[in-house]
Amino acid sequence: MSRTKSILTEARQIETAVELIKLGARLQVLESETDLSYERLLRLYKEVAGKSPSKGQLPFSTDWFMTWQPNIHASLFLNIHEYLNKSCALEEIEIVIKAYKLYLEEMGTQGLEPQLSITRAWRLVKFVDNGMLTMTACSRCGGHYVSHPHEIARHYVCGLCNPPARAGKGRNAGAIRLGAEAELTAS
Repeated sequence: MSRTKSILTEARQIETAVELIKLGARLQVLESETDLSYERLLRLYKEVAGKSPSKGQLPFSTDWFMTWQPNIHASLFLNIHEYLNKSCALEEIEIVIKAYKLYLEEMGTQGLEPQLSITRAWRLVKFVDNGMLTMTACSRCGGHYVSHPHEIARHYVCGLCNPPARAGKGRNAGAIRLGAEAELTAS
């Protein structure tokens, strides 16, 4: 019986690893989320992705999530993640995968370029779990956005309600659109 259980566990871990590879996860994410050996993960990565995994360190700073467009994308992902976390009885990595797929689906339906990679999404969840980032409600729209835990919540205004002066003028201008409210006020 225990041998059957370990085979099922290993099969599930392989499925999880394959899913993460298909979504573009870095090898360090696979190592962290499975008990599979480095050599096995490397072979699996090459087989699934058709290339060697990227080298280098994972993003380790919370600063990227605080910039305007990444904050909006990270906040969308994290709201989806939090909803799934409260409503589904799944393993943490399964919630990350499902939330990320829903995030990608939403980007596709809006015709927007995703700003968040699966590796950054995974890292975001780790930052929140470790208290390095949190969600804060916007004092204007009431939406919940990624912020530093020491943010003064009563006066917090999100990047959609108060976009930076040059928002939408750069090379990634099409990566995010302001909501219907902003379009209505511009008319």
